[in-house]
Amino acid sequence: MLGRPNPWRTGHEPPARQTLVLPVSLVVALLLGLLPLPALLQPLRPYWLALVLAYWVIETPDRVGLGIAFASGVIADLLYGGVLGEQALRLVILTFILQRFRARIRFFPMSQQILAIGGLLFNDRIVSAVVHIVVGEPTLPWSYWWAPLLGMALWPLVFVLLDALRFGRRGR
Repeated sequence: MLGRPNPWRTGHEPPARQTLVLPVSLVVALLLGLLPLPALLQPLRPYWLALVLAYWVIETPDRVGLGIAFASGVIADLLYGGVLGEQALRLVILTFILQRFRARIRFFPMSQQILAIGGLLFNDRIVSAVVHIVVGEPTLPWSYWWAPLLGMALWPLVFVLLDALRFGRRGR
């Protein structure tokens, strides 16, 4: 069957460089979460992993799903400390909601995407607060509720940057 074409190949396979963008972007997001910040700025730390994962779920749902969200969350749990499984649960919930509404969100104008991502990030804070209450951990101070607003503001930058890396565009 050497001469027979592979029905799974579309002729639009990404070059090897583009296939590295997904894992490298997730690693960079994990590292940004480890970046030390002054105590005053700590509550404003955006949830980089959620932003990057949201991009990939919206743009390449065939490559990123609940499994990648769970694995990324477990790695984040191990790196950041805290309640084991919390980040995994938060990212799986975020990914599930994004998968459910992906067809709509993908074609929203950027202003509506910002609001949708903001809603998801606020929902993430609620899930985190509930997990902390259930396991008896101290809840985060109210100042941590500002981070989703910063995440909303950063969404266009994250989206454009990852789009440019994914498609190999260079600013000229």
